[in-house]
Amino acid sequence: MEESTPLQAFRRVCNLRMLAGVYYFCLLHAVSRALSWFGEEGKPLGDALFGLIRFSRQSLLTGVSLLLAVALVEALLARRRWPPALTLAAQVLAVASGAAVGTMLRYVVASLDEPTLEMKPAWALSTITIWTLLGGMAYALLRVGRAQRAGRDELTRLFREREALRTQQTEAQLSALSAQIEPHFLFNTLANVKRLYETHPERGRDMLVALIAYLRAALPGMRRHESTLADELELVRHYLAILQMRMGERLTFAIHAAPDLLPARLPTLVLPTLVENAIKHGLSPLPGGGHIDIRAEHAAGGGLTVEVADTGQGFGTVSGGAGVGLANTRARLAGRFGDAASLELKAALPHGVVARVHLPAEAFA
Repeated sequence: MEESTPLQAFRRVCNLRMLAGVYYFCLLHAVSRALSWFGEEGKPLGDALFGLIRFSRQSLLTGVSLLLAVALVEALLARRRWPPALTLAAQVLAVASGAAVGTMLRYVVASLDEPTLEMKPAWALSTITIWTLLGGMAYALLRVGRAQRAGRDELTRLFREREALRTQQTEAQLSALSAQIEPHFLFNTLANVKRLYETHPERGRDMLVALIAYLRAALPGMRRHESTLADELELVRHYLAILQMRMGERLTFAIHAAPDLLPARLPTLVLPTLVENAIKHGLSPLPGGGHIDIRAEHAAGGGLTVEVADTGQGFGTVSGGAGVGLANTRARLAGRFGDAASLELKAALPHGVVARVHLPAEAFA
């Protein structure tokens, strides 16, 4: 929940709705007191009604004083991180001060009608005590109600974020599937297979075998929300093998991963998205192509680091990791591991880009 400015905190307490609530409470309080006056023998009805109006006015003075005191302390506490004991002391002092000021105002206004009226210490003490208790209970109810509303708002926000993340995850998977087996990729590969079968049958057969292996690895994975490092590397290996047959010497690649890291779990199509991004934005624009190095290593704290480094053209006109595919990858990592996982991109020397994924120890659970 966003923090409030002092003015917002003040207006959240001192507003027309709260003033109306104070007015009706004071009126009810005055009516409850006036009921005993109507039963007094010999007291005219007009005097009783006048007493009701006067007592309502006096109660309203105290109620408004309490409301202003609470609003001022809320404005004072806005954006401040005081210890709980000090915060509670300020709130209690505000309520007691509001009750005391309201009691003094009641005496001043009453003395205008009766100049000879004297303030009795017992009356002042009892009035301050009663209104301090009433104001304290009302303030506590106000804080509890606000906390409940804040809790409901937070639950609503979390629910919306979860639904948005689910939608984004589905869109990311569909986008990744489209990127992996999009029509022009299949058509170009099949066209290369046909051409190679006519000129170099053995190479054509090898490419067809690689395409079948790639599809067998890619399609089942789309039905899962989670994969393993071993499955991700296998999919990437088949994908790069096909592209290597098409690009020839323009593409070389290497994959390094210790066997004990292969069971690590991560969202599906994280690595293929990074590799496809490296090919599309890094190597394909260069006439000479380049090299892609994929490496998985242990990280501090029992986690895992996976790097996809290319020797392509670098960031250039690319938005430094702000693309849709990379944004979806970050969202899927956050949905699975929260803040414990991350994806960062940095420039490689002398040229190229390194995409580094950090996974927590939870990936091995």
